[in-house]
Order: sequence, then structure tokens, then C-alpha cells
Amino acid sequence: MYTIQQIAAVVHSHSGTLQPAHIEHLLIDSRRLVFSATSLFFALKTQRNDGALYIDELYARGVRNFVVSSDLSAQFVDANFLVVEDPLRALQHLAAWHRSRFTIPVIGITGSNGK
Repeated sequence: MYTIQQIAAVVHSHSGTLQPAHIEHLLIDSRRLVFSATSLFFALKTQRNDGALYIDELYARGVRNFVVSSDLSAQFVDANFLVVEDPLRALQHLAAWHRSRFTIPVIGITGSNGK
């Protein structure tokens, strides 16, 4: 579990004041939401879709923490928006930082069936 302030520092967010929040779950697919109070949604943009299109829905379902490429805090006053240049890059930085906190070995499973 990390605080929203810790995550903001790791992903180099240039956001304003953040409401206190503890993050336990990272979310990149709005259909996979289970724990809204402790989720952080990364609004990833792909060739086919834009995660920012699902912020309204997720907000209505109780999510209050988002990583976005443009500031939407004026529309959702009680939500935290970590504004970054690239949400995918922010997710990668956060994952690398989290992994660096442990000294357990990493293994890779390979094979012809895409294991």
C-alpha cells in the first residue's frame, strides 16, 4: 500500500494539492474494478481507445484517484488527478520503483505456447 503523495512523487506528477488516499490496486481496465476506494486508474491511450473516456463511469462507481495526461480536477473536485506526460510511462516508472524495493529473484518462463 502506498499513499497518493508517494505515487505522485514516483511518477513525477505535476498536480496541485492532493486529497489523502491509500492506494492498494492499480487499474487499467474499467471493467476490472473491484475496490474503488483504494484503486488508482491509469487512463492509457491506445490506437483503439482512450482511458480518459472511462473516468466519468469510474468516478460514479467510487474511484477518486486517476493518472491522466490532462488535468480534469475542475470537473471532479474531490478526486485526485496525477497529471503526467504519458500515463503508460508513469505506470512503468511506478512498477520499476515498486520492484526495486524488494530483493527477491525474478524468473522468466519461456516456451513456444506463450506461457
